[in-house]
Amino acid sequence: MDEDTPPYDEIPRVELTPAAADLLRRLRAAHGPLMFHQSGGCCDGSAPMCYPEGEFRTGGSDVLLAELHVEGVEEPVTFWMARSQYEVWSHTRLIVDVVAGRGSGFSLEAPEGVRFLTRSRVVGA
Repeated sequence: MDEDTPPYDEIPRVELTPAAADLLRRLRAAHGPLMFHQSGGCCDGSAPMCYPEGEFRTGGSDVLLAELHVEGVEEPVTFWMARSQYEVWSHTRLIVDVVAGRGSGFSLEAPEGVRFLTRSRVVGA
């Protein structure tokens, strides 16, 4: 690791693209405080799902990866992942982006004609 690379434990686990941050501002204005959960299930279950904070019940089988601070959003947006999925992705940095197309009907962005998508980068790469 060179002197410009932060130590592993200082690298943000989850980041937002500008498009994702913009969508979160709009969703926050319409729905109040927000949270993400990524379960790792098939199809849309492997995408980050956005809910009103507390609407998706988390527990011992989930890991809180980040409290995302979004300019213009009063409170952090929590990002949870199923523990089994985290074990697979623990060596990566997750980048939450937005792409065109419908995601799950349960995620708040579904009516917007876009969906959240997680991209990943190996930590240190």
